This record gives sequence, C-alpha cells and structure tokens, in this order.
Amino acid sequence: MRASILVFVWLVAAAWPAGATSPHTDKDVDSIWQQMLTEIKTVQQDYALKREILWSRLQAVNRALWTATEPQEQIELLIQKDRLKEQLHRLDLDERTLIFKIRYLKGLSVIRILYEKLLDLDHHFASIVTFREINKMANPNNYPEFLKVKELIERKKDRKRSFELPPLLSQNLYVSTITTLINLFNAAAPPQEKQKDLEKIQCILDFTLRMHNDLNTIYFEMEFLRKSNDKVLEDIQTLFKEYTKPIKYYVSLSECRMNDDWDTVQEKLNRYLQELQDAMDKGNEQKVMRMQIDLNFPIDQLLQFLNKYNIHIDQSAKFYEKFKIILDSYQNEPVCDASLPAAYKKLKSDIDITIQKFNTAYKPVGINGTKLKEILYGINEYQ
Repeated sequence: MRASILVFVWLVAAAWPAGATSPHTDKDVDSIWQQMLTEIKTVQQDYALKREILWSRLQAVNRALWTATEPQEQIELLIQKDRLKEQLHRLDLDERTLIFKIRYLKGLSVIRILYEKLLDLDHHFASIVTFREINKMANPNNYPEFLKVKELIERKKDRKRSFELPPLLSQNLYVSTITTLINLFNAAAPPQEKQKDLEKIQCILDFTLRMHNDLNTIYFEMEFLRKSNDKVLEDIQTLFKEYTKPIKYYVSLSECRMNDDWDTVQEKLNRYLQELQDAMDKGNEQKVMRMQIDLNFPIDQLLQFLNKYNIHIDQSAKFYEKFKIILDSYQNEPVCDASLPAAYKKLKSDIDITIQKFNTAYKPVGINGTKLKEILYGINEYQ
C-alpha cells in the first residue's frame, strides 16, 4: 500500500514545514494542540472513508459466499475475503501510525515552545534583582543623602555623650539609624538645624525601615523561584532526551537549539517512520507494534511534564502578585517619590511586566481531561 507512504510524507510536511528551523514562537501551546486534533480528525475521516469502501466490498463478498455453489467460486471469494480483511487490518496500522506521528511532531513543537519560555523566564530571574541591589535599596547607609547628613551630624555631635560604632555595626540598618538619631538629638546645634537635618533624611529612613524586610523577602522568594525554574529546565532537558531516544537522536535539547539542529531531528524521525513502514510491508506485526508503542510512549511523559510546568507557572504568577502587593503597600510613596531609589521603581515596573507575561507568554497550558484523552489515546468522549 504505497499510497499510504505518500499520505505519510505529506502529513510530515504539513506538521513540520521543510526548512522551518525556528521554534513556533508565533503560536502558543494550546493552538499547537488544536492543530494536532484537527489533523488527527482529518486522518480519521480519510481512513473512515477508505474503511467504509472496504467494508462494503467485504459485505458483498460475504453475500456472494452465501449463494455460491461452485467450489472454485467459493475458493476465489474466500481469497477475496482474506485480502479485504488484510487490507482493513493494514488500514488500521497505517492510521494508527499516522496519528502517532502527528502527536509526536506536535509534542516536539510543544517542547520547543516551552523550552523557549523557560529560558526567557530564567533570563528574567537572573536579571531582575540581585542581593546587592536589594541591600542598596534597603539600607540607608547606601544613600549619599543619608551619608551626607550623617557627616554633618558627626561634626555637631556632643563628644562627651556620643560614641563610635564598630565597623560591623556601622553598616547595620537598625543600629546605624538609631545611633544617627541619638547623635542628632544630642548634637550641639539649634533645634531648627536638627529639624532640617531630620527632614532631609526622613523619606530615606521611612522607606528603608518600612521596606527592608519586605525587600529581602522578595529577593529570597525570587531566588526560590529561580531555583524552581532551574529544576523545570532540567526536567525538560530530560524529557527531550527520552522523547528523541526512540528515533536515535542523542543530542541534548540545549545543544540542538544552539546548533539549530531541528532538521536533523526531522530526518531521524523520517528514517524511523520509513523503518516502521518497511516493517508493515513485510508483515512484521510484532516490530510494528513495538515501534508504534515506542513512538507513543514519550507523549505520556510530555503530558506529565506539562503538569509540572503548569504548577510552576501558576506558583510563580501567585508569587509575583504577592510581590506587587508588597511593593504597592509603601503608603508614603507619593510624598517620598523624589527620594526613592531608581532601582525600586524599576523593580516595580519589571514585576508589572512579568505579571503580564505570566498571563500571556508564560501562561499555563490549558488542557482539560477530554483533551488529555484525545492527545494520549486519539479518542474523544463522543467516539
């Protein structure tokens, strides 16, 4: 049945256009699944029509057998019947192989898309905020205005009633702030000057004292999310390794992406499918079943990974909503806007942008139970 090979090659080209070396960045995962279901339905309709024709012929042969009286005629009809049954069986094998192939290719496209999303998220976690930046924002000793006022207070302080902080404590937010205020109150200066000095640093002290713990919380929770993303990246690398093992492609996902080696993956798949076609032509059903199972099994692993991805994205999105609430909770921002560090405003902007991405680019894959059945088994609740 060489016609099935032509259909087979056409479907490979339709599922993955020749020369397409860039990931399907213009499509989300859900649209890939929808395309897959449409292509599978097309194959099922095509083979249902072929099967109906063969069944009609088989029924006609069966009716002829009931009325045939000549032995030679009966033998010829029995041979026709066996041939028709064999053709029906072959149709089932061809259809199942085509569906496995479509699911495999679409699954590979999904892996490519999710890998790009996770890499983008990894880049985001690596660039959005560092401990050094958080420390600079959360400690008044990193603000030039505060250091300048500290120096003025140092000149005015009462030497008999003041004391020097050890180097370690001088950088401590709370100890340094309290000591600075004590020295200011004890300074040998008119109350008006003290009041002006205090007003110069009031926003810095208010912001750092109120937001110090919150900013540190954001940093450490972002580190947690970054490490979680690293783990999901490791998982998708393992998934790709297992996914391409049946077709004997042994290059890692990162290396495949770096070298834009997707055409080689397609070539390996084509060879695998041709070997499967040859096994069907030779009637080696045991090999056919084993190769079909090997091609279908990675789909189950992909679905398990999708669950991990969805949990990771959903968890990260909730954390970022929490970060936004925390940063928006600084109630004196309108009054102290001019004194707030640029890094704080950038952090707020980055978090707003990332929340939008979690709702669009990174969003969880929306697959319900019915779709899972269709993807894994090629059936739906109406069949």
